[in-house]
Amino acid sequence: MSQEYDLVILGGGTGGYVAAIRASQLGLKTAIVEKGKLGGTCLHKGCIPSKALLRSAEVYATAKHSEDFGVITSEVSYNFGKVQERKSKIIDQLHKGVQHLMKQGKIDVYEGLGRILGPSIFSPMPGTISVEMNNGDENEMLIPKNVVVATGSRPRTLPALEIDGEFVITSDEALEQENLPASIIIVGGGVIGIEWASMLSDFGVDVTVIEYADRIIPTEDKEISKEMQRLMKKKGIKLVTGAKVLPETLVKGDGVTISAEVKAGMKEFKADKLLVSVGRQANIEGIGLENTEIQVEKGFIVTNEFYQTKESHIYAIGDVIGGLQLAHVASHEGIIAVEHIAGKDPSELNYNLVSRCIYSNPEVSSVGITEEQAKEKGHKVKVGKFSFRAIGKALVFGESDGFVKIVADEETNDILGVHMIGPHVTDMITEAGLAMVLDATPWEIAHTIHPHPTLSEAIGEAALAVDGRAIHS
Repeated sequence: MSQEYDLVILGGGTGGYVAAIRASQLGLKTAIVEKGKLGGTCLHKGCIPSKALLRSAEVYATAKHSEDFGVITSEVSYNFGKVQERKSKIIDQLHKGVQHLMKQGKIDVYEGLGRILGPSIFSPMPGTISVEMNNGDENEMLIPKNVVVATGSRPRTLPALEIDGEFVITSDEALEQENLPASIIIVGGGVIGIEWASMLSDFGVDVTVIEYADRIIPTEDKEISKEMQRLMKKKGIKLVTGAKVLPETLVKGDGVTISAEVKAGMKEFKADKLLVSVGRQANIEGIGLENTEIQVEKGFIVTNEFYQTKESHIYAIGDVIGGLQLAHVASHEGIIAVEHIAGKDPSELNYNLVSRCIYSNPEVSSVGITEEQAKEKGHKVKVGKFSFRAIGKALVFGESDGFVKIVADEETNDILGVHMIGPHVTDMITEAGLAMVLDATPWEIAHTIHPHPTLSEAIGEAALAVDGRAIHS
C-alpha cells in the first residue's frame, strides 16, 4: 500500500517531531516514521531521564545536609526503585504530550523502520520510503516530495571494549539500572561523563573518571574546567586526566579491572562497573543512504546551511549531521529545513549563539567562544568575573561555589562569550544568549536591572566587572 506526502521525516525524536509540527503549521501533508517511541533519545534515553535522576540525586544530597538549614531529619536514605518510577512517570507524561501534538497536527505516524529507496516505479528520484512495520504488517510505501532524515545517534564505544550491559555499559544501560553499583569507572570526562559522575557521586557511589584530554569538560573555558575539577574532587570523585584507557587490559568477573597509560606510566583501576562515555555516533546505517547520492564524511551526513543533502529534496538534521549534538539545536535545524522546503527563506542558524548546558551539580552553561578561543582568533579581550559567594540568593540556597565569566572584545566592546558554573546556571544562560543575539555589550547587560535577591545578579555584576565596575567585589 502506498501513500503520498509533501514531507516524510525519518525519526520522531526532538528534531523530527518539531520539524513535523512546523510542517503541519505550514500546510504540508506530513508523516513521521519512528521505529521506537516518539520523542526519541532525548525523551527516552537522554535529556529527560538523566535529568530526572540528577534531580533525585540532588534532593538526596541536599537532604543529607538538611541540618545546615535547621531542618532535623532521621537517617536519610533513597529507594532507587522509586527514583526510577518517578523518572518513568515523567517520560510517560511527556510521551503522551508528543503523541497528542501529532494528532493535533494531523501528522501520520508510522511505527517501523524506514528506508530510502532509489529510483523506482514509485518515483524517478531516490526518496520513496519503505517502512518495515513493527507489528509485522506488509511494508508501507510512502511517496514524499521531500524527506528529512532525523534518525539521531547512539552512544559511541571504544574498539575492543564490548558493551555487555552488566559490567561494561553506556548511558543507555545506566538509565535502566535497577540498583546502583558501589563503585564505577567512567571512561570519558566530557559533558555526559561528568553528569553521570556528579549524579552517581551524589547517590553515594565511589566514582573514578578517566579522561584522555588534559582536563575534564575540555570544550569549556579553561577556568570553568578548573573550577569543575575542584568541585568534583570536593565531592570525592577521583579524576584522572591525560590518560589513555587500554581496552585490551579489561578483565571482568568480580567487577571490572582496566589499565590506562597515565603520566607516571601504567595504572590499574578496579570497580563494580565501567561506564563508557566517549561521545555519540550517528544512526545512518540501514536507512538506505546507499541508494542515494548523499555524502557522508567522518560518519555524518553532509548538508548545506539549509540542511539539504546532495539530493536537494532530501534534508538531514540533528545528530546525524554532527556539530552540536543537542536537542534544542536539532529542533531549530528541523524548523529551518522545513521552512526552506516550504519556500519561506529562513535565516541560517548561527551556531555561535547556541547555549550549551551541563546539568551536573554544580551546573555549567555557556554561549559564544571561550577566552582561549577569542585570543586564538586575534581578539584583544577583556574579562569580567563574579563569584556566587557574594550573591545573597546563592548563600540562601547554600550553593555559593562557582562564578559567571564574561569575555568581551576590548576594542569593539562586543560580547564574545559568557561562561557560568554554579547553582541553576542552565536556567540563567538564556539572558546571555539573547544579549549575543541582539549584539549587546557588557554595558547593556549591566544596565539591565537584575532583581535582588536573585542568582541573576551575578550576570549583572560580571558585566560591570568587564570594565572594573563591579559593586560587590
